[in-house]
Amino acid sequence: MTEIDGYAHEVARLGAEIGLPFIAVSADFSNPEPVLGGDGRPYAETLFRWVDPTLEYWKDRGFALRTPFVLAARYVSEPFYYADGVFATWRPAPQLTAISVDRSARDHGVAGAIIAPTYLPGGLIGAVVWATPDPAVPVAQIFETHAARLHAAALKFIAAYNDADGATPQADAPRLTRREIQCLKWAAAGKTDADIGELVHISAPTVRFHLKNAAQKLRVVGRSQAVREAAALGYVGGGHNPARPHA
Repeated sequence: MTEIDGYAHEVARLGAEIGLPFIAVSADFSNPEPVLGGDGRPYAETLFRWVDPTLEYWKDRGFALRTPFVLAARYVSEPFYYADGVFATWRPAPQLTAISVDRSARDHGVAGAIIAPTYLPGGLIGAVVWATPDPAVPVAQIFETHAARLHAAALKFIAAYNDADGATPQADAPRLTRREIQCLKWAAAGKTDADIGELVHISAPTVRFHLKNAAQKLRVVGRSQAVREAAALGYVGGGHNPARPHA
């Protein structure tokens, strides 16, 4: 058994232990390929079972774009759960409660579930879902007791899988200067070189100099690629976009 297979078995063991034995996984929402075990077969065909045995979601390349479980995992990085027709987590989370989930969940036979998103370097987002078809299972109570354990297990499994697949950045990630990051943040907000120069009190040629240096360090060509790569590495966070209005 490989290390990754071991983490996968831990995910399955935890699900059986807490009464949420049906499991679905995605290592990277942007990649429609299924998560494969050491034998080259999808875990969904060997180790993990799903509530509806006829729903072969890992063979449907558009499934991740339709399911509310994946949609919700794009909006929060902490574990959350589905119970009584709605999503919830440890704290008030209006971005979760605004997502319509009940009909889709019922159509797939899911009465309750705990979802652990996995946000990884390079902008990778995956998730592990533990589910039950039994509405009597106290999902909220299970979440309060076990969510942290489930999240840790999901992170180990998905991180190890993506590392082995070469999907996460290498350790020689570039280091940008404060000024380069500042220019990239404003470029990500759609500002021109002249706009950025006025905002940070430097000349437009100096802005171009910093953006060019950042692109070279990031091993890409052009400002748009530099912004995208910087965002994937966490240098340009959407939540800290200086041009984004806040409520």
